This record gives sequence, C-alpha cells and structure tokens, in this order.
Amino acid sequence: MSSVISWHDVWQVVQQTGPVVGFLAAILVIADCAAAAGVFAAAASVVARRAGSTGGGLLGAVTALAAITTATLSLDTTVVLLTPVVLATVRNRDAEPRPHLYATAHLANSASLLLPVSNLTNLLALAVLPISFLRFVGLMALPWLVAIAVELAGHRVVFRRDLEAPIGAAPTARTSFPRFATAVVALTVAGFAVASLAGLEPVWVATAGTVILAGQRLVARDVTVRRVITAAAPLFCLFVMGLAVAVRIISDHGLGDLLRHAMPDGTSLPVLLGVAGIAAVLSNVVNNLPATLVLLPVAMASGGVAAVLAVLIGVNIGPNLTYQGSLATLLWRRGVAEVPGVPDLGVFTRLGLATVPAGILAATCALWLSIRVIGV
Repeated sequence: MSSVISWHDVWQVVQQTGPVVGFLAAILVIADCAAAAGVFAAAASVVARRAGSTGGGLLGAVTALAAITTATLSLDTTVVLLTPVVLATVRNRDAEPRPHLYATAHLANSASLLLPVSNLTNLLALAVLPISFLRFVGLMALPWLVAIAVELAGHRVVFRRDLEAPIGAAPTARTSFPRFATAVVALTVAGFAVASLAGLEPVWVATAGTVILAGQRLVARDVTVRRVITAAAPLFCLFVMGLAVAVRIISDHGLGDLLRHAMPDGTSLPVLLGVAGIAAVLSNVVNNLPATLVLLPVAMASGGVAAVLAVLIGVNIGPNLTYQGSLATLLWRRGVAEVPGVPDLGVFTRLGLATVPAGILAATCALWLSIRVIGV
C-alpha cells in the first residue's frame, strides 16, 4: 500500500468522502421509509388522475414527478423506488410503458442538477466549492429547468407514436398523502438549506430525518430493523469509499496530469462547453462518479466555481448516453429487465443522442447566463 498510496492519503480520502457516503445511506433510508408509508403511491395517484387522456400528458406528469423526486431525494430514489411506482401507474392507465420508464432513467441523471443533495457528484463538488447551498441552487436552477425541458422534448420526438395513442380512463379513487412521512421529507429537504446557513453538512440533517422517520415506521411496524439496514446499502457505500481511494491512486499516477493538460482554462462560454464535454465523455468511459472525483481538483484549479459546475453538467447529463455512464442507470436497467421492450440498447442510444448533446449545450449556456446574472 505504501508504495502506491500512503495510509495518510487513504485517511484523507475517507475524511473527504465519509460525509458524502453517510448522506447517501441516510437519504436512502428516508426514501425507503417514505415509500413504505405511501408517499410515492400518493404522488403517483395524483399523476394518474391529472395526466389527461393521451400518453403525452402522462409523460409530462411523470417527467415532473421524476424531476422533483430526483432533486429532493436523489437519483437513486428515482430509479429504485419511483420507477416501479411509475410502471404500475402507466399500466393502470393502459399506456405504453416505454416512454415513461426511459424518462425515469434519464431524469434520474439530468434532473439531479438542482440541489447539492440530488446526486453524490454534487455533494462531492460542494465539498470543494467556496459557495453556499443556496448559491449552488441559485446557479443551477436555470440549467436544471433547461435540462428537463430538453429531456421532455427529446422523449416526445423519440416516442411520438407511443405517445399519440389514447390511454385508459383516469382512476377516480384518491390516495391521500401520509401526513407524518410527507412532513418529515419536506422538513428534511428544507433543513438542508437552513443547515447550510449554519455551516452544517447535509449528512447531519439527513441523519436527523432518518432517525425520526425510520423510528416512526419501526414503531408502526411498517418496516423492520433489517429493512432499514438493507435500505442504507452498506455494501454499496463501502464500494463508493473504495472507489474514491482507487481514483486517488489513478489520479496520482498520471491521469491527473493528463487531465490538467486537457482541461481548458477560464470561464468563457466556449471553455465551459469544453469542460462539460470532457466530463461527459469521461463519465461514459469510466462512470460518472470516478470521473467527478478525478475532475474536481483539475476543474477547480483551471476555472474555479464555474468550471466545477460545468463538470457537474457533464457528469450528470452525459451518462444518459450509455448504460455504464451512471450507477443509477445500471440499477434502473436491472429493475426494468422484465418489462417487454425495456431496456433496449438501440432505443437507449437513440434517446441519448437526441437529448444528451442538446441538454449539455443548453444547460451549459444556462449556467453561463446564471453566472453572469448572479455571480459566484
């Protein structure tokens, strides 16, 4: 170990990524407990009743739900917990499931631009950025909206035949939102912003939300201790930690120097587009999480806040081009493997080509505009 990386460096990596991994475990438990309480089922009920009479209307409602879920409860929640709910909803409306399931996969990535807590990539970036939680949200709000708009337009084009067909009648029964679980989720999300003003990391807010909601669900016997531990995905968290150490080794032994020579300097629009493009390509080659880990220090040195945010656009939207670009996409692929026509490599690639280049271009232009208006 000492000839490749010192134990001191390993400890530094653990200190850097520990709060991020802890947040991941906590938010996964919150999401699972919210699902057990019926939060997602209630949201899907609203979508099913307000989707209109065509697949296009249903796609718009699913897009909004997936974007909000991703932004507030992370992309893993969307692919693992929301996708099955969406599948049940579209089947209840006798709609073709393909457009809506591909939407959950794409929006799990591209709709994770808004909050630092929406994606592990964002949390890793926030750790090196000299800006607050709220400033991050302010700078990324317009890119987030633009990225979602591009996704919706792209899905409408690729799946236009599926979406033109009429769908079944909307259900008349209403599913009420569970008050306690919904309140805890809402207060936890709001707490991220409040805690940032006090200098507290998101992991502490997520942990508090986990203790409250999981405790209530355990008392109600909706979940078990074993389920809570499983929801925290301890093996996956260890994998993320090990991946961070591996990336540090690779970066220290040549890759970091190579990227420093390839990364353009400055904050002009062409430079930001170049940075986002490099991040997108690298995320599809080695996956977006290691790409983020190796690009963050390079981007911070070359272009500061603007370049780091451009990296996030690349590593969050870019993975929609290939299955291996994001761990969330791989989880989605496994979850929908038994649905006819999903996943299909040809469809996934065609949809990626229709949305990823346009999404990165539009979101990066929106970021450049936000920086000019708001400042960093």
